[in-house]
Amino acid sequence: MLSSMRFAIALLSIICIASVIGTVLRQHEPAVNYVNQFGPFWAQLFLSLKLNAVYSAWWFLLILAFLVTSTSLCIAKHAPKYLADLRQYKENLRVQSLQAFHHQASAHLAETPAQAAQRVGSQLAGSGWKVRLQERSDGWMVAAKAGAAHKIGYLAAHSAIVLICLGGLLDGDLIVRAQMLLGGKTTFSGGGMIADVPEQHRLSASNPTFRGNLIVAEGAQSGTAILNQSDGILLQDLPFSVELKKFIVEYYSTGMPRLFASEVVLHDKKTGASVEKRIEVNHPASFQGIEIYQSSFEDGGSRLQLRAVPLVPGMKSFEVKGEVGASTQITMGEGQPPLELEFTGLRTINVENMGANPGDAAQGGTDVRKVDLRSSLDNHLGAGNKVTTPRDLRNVGPSVSYKLRDASGQAREFNNYMLPVDMGDGQPVYLWGVRETLADQFRYLRIPADDQSSYRGFLRLKEALQTPAMRERAVQQYVAGAVEASRPALREQLYASALKALVIFAGDGQAGASSVTGLQAISAFMEQNVPEGERAKAGEVLVRILNGVLFELMQVARADEGLAPLEPSEQTQRFMTQSVLSLSDALLYPEPLVFELTQFDQVQASVFQVAKAPGKLVVYLGCLFLILGVFAMLYVRDRRLWVWLAPRADGSADARMALSTNRRTLDVDRDFEGLSQKLLGTSPSGEQR
Repeated sequence: MLSSMRFAIALLSIICIASVIGTVLRQHEPAVNYVNQFGPFWAQLFLSLKLNAVYSAWWFLLILAFLVTSTSLCIAKHAPKYLADLRQYKENLRVQSLQAFHHQASAHLAETPAQAAQRVGSQLAGSGWKVRLQERSDGWMVAAKAGAAHKIGYLAAHSAIVLICLGGLLDGDLIVRAQMLLGGKTTFSGGGMIADVPEQHRLSASNPTFRGNLIVAEGAQSGTAILNQSDGILLQDLPFSVELKKFIVEYYSTGMPRLFASEVVLHDKKTGASVEKRIEVNHPASFQGIEIYQSSFEDGGSRLQLRAVPLVPGMKSFEVKGEVGASTQITMGEGQPPLELEFTGLRTINVENMGANPGDAAQGGTDVRKVDLRSSLDNHLGAGNKVTTPRDLRNVGPSVSYKLRDASGQAREFNNYMLPVDMGDGQPVYLWGVRETLADQFRYLRIPADDQSSYRGFLRLKEALQTPAMRERAVQQYVAGAVEASRPALREQLYASALKALVIFAGDGQAGASSVTGLQAISAFMEQNVPEGERAKAGEVLVRILNGVLFELMQVARADEGLAPLEPSEQTQRFMTQSVLSLSDALLYPEPLVFELTQFDQVQASVFQVAKAPGKLVVYLGCLFLILGVFAMLYVRDRRLWVWLAPRADGSADARMALSTNRRTLDVDRDFEGLSQKLLGTSPSGEQR
C-alpha cells in the first residue's frame, strides 16, 4: 500500500487541506490571540492539534515524510518498466495481434515487401518517428514509436513531488526542531534586551536553514533575527549586521502608500567589510547566502510630547514626554493611585475612506461609533468590484496610541487623532478612541471643533455644564429671551423645567456618578414621569428647551472668559448639535483625562525577513520538473505503429497497419487516417470496435 499511487494522492490531499488551514489561520500567534478570536474551546483545540504552527507540527512532517516515501517507492516501482519500455520497439509483435487494435488499415501494394518496408520506414522517420525494421521468414515488420516523452513526463511529475517535499522539509522548521531536540536549544518567552538572552536560546550563525524577522530602527543596526515559535522565540545570530540608514515611504496622490524601501549598510562581522544595499518590496537583497526581504515597518522609538486634557473640573493640564515603547508614571490627583502611561504607537499618516452611502450622508455622514451591518456585509459579500459605495480616500493626519495601566495590571488602550476630522456632515470633530481589550474595536468619542479648530470650546461648555451657578445663569438668560417679563408665572414655570432638564442631563454635575446621565437620563426621566401617549410631544418640547439652554450656557462660558458671543448660524447650529451628542457620550468616558499629541519626532524602524533557504533551488528544480511533466503527460501522446508486409505470389505485398495510443481522441483518428493515406495509399478499413 505504501507504494500505491492512491495512497500518495490521499496524503497529498491531506497536505493541501493542512496548507489551506495554515494560510487562513495566522501562524505563531500568542495563545491569547486565539482565545480572543475563537473562544477558549476552539483555541484549546487548535493549540492541541498544532494548527497554530501547521508547517512544523509533528503530524504534518510525518505526513510529508510518508508522502516522500510513498512517491519514491512508486517511482522506484514503475521507473524500470517505463525506462525499459522507452528502449523497446515491440517489433516481435504477432501478426494476429494487429487485428485487436482499434485503429487498423490494410492495402495491396505493388512493391515487394522489402521495398515497401524501406519506403514506409523512411517516410515515418521523416515524420519524426523512431523506426525499426524486422525481416521475418514470412514478411517484414515495420515497428515505429513516437511520444516517448509522455512516460518521461510521468516520471518527472512524480519526481517533482519528491523534490518539492524534500525542499520544503529542508527549508522548514525540521532542522531547527532537530537542534532544539539534540542541541539543547529552548525557546525564550521572557523580556529584556536581546544581548542579555542566554546562549541556550540562540542558534549559531552556521545554522544551514532558517527564516526569521529582523527589526532595525533608523540610525541603528542589528545582527540578530527573531524566529517565532508557538511557545516563544529563538534568536538567530547572523554573520553580518544590518544598519538602517533611511526608511523611505512614497505615496500616491490619494495618500495610499506606493513604495516601501530601506537604504541599508551590511557589515560583515568577520572581515568588517561594508556593502550598501537598497531593499524594496519584491526586490530583496542577498548577502552571504541569506536573502533579506522588506517585510513591513514599525515605529523605532519616536519621541512624543503629549498634553493631558482634563475632562472633569479640578484637574490641571500637564505635559509628558516619552518614546514609543517606553512608559512613565502619572498621578491623577491627590489621593489617587498612580497609573502607568505606556506609549504604544505613532502613525503620522492615516488614510481612511471617508466616502458614505447616500443614506449615511442623510444621517450625518460616517459615524465611527455605530455598527454598520449593511456596510459590513457589503464589504464581504457580492461582486468583487464595489461600485455602489463611493470611495473618498483622505489622509486624516497623525494619531497616537497609548495605554493607561493601573496597579492591578489592568489596562485600557487609547487612540487619539491629532487633528479634527470632517466625517461628512460639515462639522469637524476630534476622534478620541478607547477599547478595553485587544480583541475589541476602538469606540470613538467625537469632540466638535470650535471656530478656532480647537476642542477648547467644547471643554468650556462641558465645564460650565458641571458648574451649578453657571447652569442657573444660563437658564435665566434662556427664560429672559423666551418669555416676556409681563408673564412672571410662565417664566417661573419655564425656569423650573429648563433647570431640571439641565440638571438631569448633567447628572447633577457629579463626575463619574453611577446614575444615568446625558440623553439617556432625559429618556429615563420621560419614561418614568410622562404617560406613553404624551412622550413624543413632551420629548420634542424638552429637547428644544435643552438645546436652547445649552446654547445660552455656551454664551455664559464665553462671556466669563472675555470672548465674543457666538452668532446664530448654520455652523453654530452644527457645532451645538454635535456638542449635545458629545456631552452625552463624554460623561461615560472611562478616564478623567485625555492625552493629545502636541509634538513628535518620528523614528521609523524597518522589519526585514531574513531567510537562508538551501532547499529553494531544490524546490525550483521540482517546480520545473512538475511543469515539464504535466505538459508532457497532457499534451504528448505515446503512439506506436506497426506495419506488416507479407509477400504475394506475384511479388507484390499485402500490408496491414495498426496504431496504439494511450488516449483515443478525434486527433488520433485524423492522424491515423493521414498515415494510412501516406503509407498505404488508402483510408482506414477497420471497423469500430
